[in-house]
Amino acid sequence: MTLIRNVRPYGEGAPVDVRIEDGRIAEIGHSLTVPEGAEIIEGNGDVLLPGFVDLHTHLREPGREDTETIATGSAAAALGGYTAVFAMANTDPVADNAVIVEHVWRRGQEAGLVDVHPVGAVTVGLQGEKLAELGGMAGSAAGVRVFSDDGLCVHDPLIMRRALEYTKALGAVVAQHAEEPRLTVGAQAHEGAMAAKLGLTGWPAPAEESIIARDCLLAQHVGGRLHICHVSTAGSADVLRWAKNRTPDLAAKAGEAIISAEVCPHHLLLTDDRLADYDPVNKVNPPLRTESDAHALRRALADGTIDCVATDHAPHAVQDKDCEWSAARPGMLGLQTALSIVVETMVRPGLLDWRGVARVMSERPAQIAGLADHGRPLAAGKPANLVLVDADAEWTVRGAEFASIAANTPYEGMRLPGKVTTTILRGRVTAKDGVATEVKVSA
Repeated sequence: MTLIRNVRPYGEGAPVDVRIEDGRIAEIGHSLTVPEGAEIIEGNGDVLLPGFVDLHTHLREPGREDTETIATGSAAAALGGYTAVFAMANTDPVADNAVIVEHVWRRGQEAGLVDVHPVGAVTVGLQGEKLAELGGMAGSAAGVRVFSDDGLCVHDPLIMRRALEYTKALGAVVAQHAEEPRLTVGAQAHEGAMAAKLGLTGWPAPAEESIIARDCLLAQHVGGRLHICHVSTAGSADVLRWAKNRTPDLAAKAGEAIISAEVCPHHLLLTDDRLADYDPVNKVNPPLRTESDAHALRRALADGTIDCVATDHAPHAVQDKDCEWSAARPGMLGLQTALSIVVETMVRPGLLDWRGVARVMSERPAQIAGLADHGRPLAAGKPANLVLVDADAEWTVRGAEFASIAANTPYEGMRLPGKVTTTILRGRVTAKDGVATEVKVSA
């Protein structure tokens, strides 16, 4: 039994106490009696939210354990306020069959800090030529319900249509990395003034927007569920707004709209102006865009056109980032900074309140992925997957102090607002005051 004292659910009203029993919220009220032997967590007036859910995490295991492992990535997630993460399939070997996704799932169980849900590949080996064993992965112990070739686009429209049809039958969703590969050959940066100034091959916005438009039409045609990864342009937000308004009656059930989308924290805050010194820590795919794009993305997240925030947490070894720009791998860390970036870009300007933060970082991603026990309201009887946030805190980013093996953060040295103080998974503390605590989860 646990008692959390002096917290403000959704940052609203006077502080209350929360009693947790058997992994669920048992009672919320003022000055609750402390049960004998109960664990006491002092909330100190912190904001209480449902634990965050990340639909887009790269944990690198199997294959690149020199950059991240499921254990270290899980620790980073817990410290960032996450209670569930979805591990992308572009591992080595690729997670395109039941054996690999079960391995990832079991390793997450062993780490026990967050619920690790493997994402299955859409195509064999991420090659875009033949559908992977979607049914086998869905029927495995991992119970895969999200499929993606992220890092690569499912560029063949026929393959994409078949994937949407098969996943519809499985009650699953296809998460698309929207990038028309014929338009991005050799691309190194957003196609614009900065790329021209630096002599870098441009990554044009229509390469993303055209695939989103195509796949929205396909999803609405077959009734399959489509999720767009890391939306990065104003035009993409416009396409999504058009597609969602086109046939709203196609939403099958609450929380299961045909089309959903995510935005990454770095696309809300950073722009291609940061490329001026060729520092590869700012290299990411899709690339950092312009301030007008970032502004449009913030507005689209606020009005629900973009459903949620996902980190695209991408650890890299020093040798893959500390090199010339053209040779550097794209990607940046995100799990331990995501909340603070959302506070900086969305809460401080008044675009979201704390209920809005819960919506985009917990509730909608849980709904999109079909997680029944995450992203639930803060109410008696609901699962105690929770995060406490010190809304008034500020902290300085130091990549070397992160739980991840890698340290490739573009926010190094920045002062950021909002800090996770405690993360709770099914009533058990998984992270507190900057320290992750192992919690075993039964398989």
